[in-house]
Amino acid sequence: MCRTGCPTQDHESWGECARASRFYTAGVHQRTEYKQYDKELTDYADARTEGLQPKTTRRKDIDRAIKAANS
Repeated sequence: MCRTGCPTQDHESWGECARASRFYTAGVHQRTEYKQYDKELTDYADARTEGLQPKTTRRKDIDRAIKAANS
C-alpha cells in the first residue's frame, strides 16, 4: 500500500513508503521568505497598535502608512 507518487510501489505499508521517501517538512519557517513574511506581519501589527491603518500587510503599504503619519 504505497503512496500514489511512489516510484517503486513495493512497500508493505504507507508508513514504510513515506519513510523510504524521506519526507522533509521540518524547518519550513527557517526559510527566508517565511521570515520576511513574519516580519511584515509583525510590522503591520505594530503599525495598527500605533493607530495606523496600512492598506495591506505588505511592506510597501506599511511603509506608506508610516510615511504619511510622519509627514
